[in-house]
Amino acid sequence: MPVVLIEKESPQISVVTLNRPERRNALTLGLMTELCAAIKVASEQPEQRVLILRGAGAAFCTGLDLKEAADSTNAHATAEMVANTLVAISQTRLVTIAAVHGAAVAGGAGIMSACDFVVAAERTKIGYPEVRRGLVAGLVMTFLRRQVGERNMRELLFSGDLIDAARAREIGLVNRVVAPDDLMNEAQRFAASVLQGAPGALAQTKRLVEELWWRSVKEDVDVALKYHMQARESDEAREGITAFNEKRKPRIGKKINPSKARPIPKPTPLPKLLAKSMQRIIQTMKFTNGMSIKRIHHHGRPTILHQM
Repeated sequence: MPVVLIEKESPQISVVTLNRPERRNALTLGLMTELCAAIKVASEQPEQRVLILRGAGAAFCTGLDLKEAADSTNAHATAEMVANTLVAISQTRLVTIAAVHGAAVAGGAGIMSACDFVVAAERTKIGYPEVRRGLVAGLVMTFLRRQVGERNMRELLFSGDLIDAARAREIGLVNRVVAPDDLMNEAQRFAASVLQGAPGALAQTKRLVEELWWRSVKEDVDVALKYHMQARESDEAREGITAFNEKRKPRIGKKINPSKARPIPKPTPLPKLLAKSMQRIIQTMKFTNGMSIKRIHHHGRPTILHQM
């Protein structure tokens, strides 16, 4: 079954669903590659203007799949793909809306915050617990620092505590908090509001918002990737990831000498993987333009997606 579903809700709106409910939509290399491909496919259709991103099952996204991350040979590939995914979401010309429920944690919170607008269901848990696993929330910090004050950012990153949707709205991380059953309705209402604007003016407005920052998202992500990789190669991260997979507390506490950090390996190019995913998604969109209807689980119960 595809790990990312894409459907046209209308000629101007696409809905993309993270579809690994059995793993709470944890991010794997395959899922992120397909997500990037789905965003690219939707962005290249001239009539498309809005992309709604949601998760199947009990949670929006719980971050990096630490079972896959435990394989050190995947370290740079997954890190690079997280970076590519966040950039793809933030840099698309489409207005992006995250419809978040259950949990948006670590990389999942990063994907959420890379979107232009966030609607969260009540009681959704959001946070950045990376330091508790010996990791650095460098890539997601690129977006967090643009959206909340520095005191709030330090609290989220240093403590690793999860906050609820109401608190996330207070500090500017979330735009709207609604009842779970109203989540997609609220996302669609905002999409309808966006469609009242002139396409060219909206595209230029989104571009200007980016250019008014003193450094681009891409530049920030490149810097953050270095810190992310240094942490991924550390003894702390190895212990933190192992402890998570073994369902125990990590034995972390020794002082680490930064000078002994391993050198960052050369990035692994992923264009072939992305091209294959794009080809599959294009075929899926053509097929579902007929009579196919996909069934997913949303909020823990089956939901029929709209016919394309």
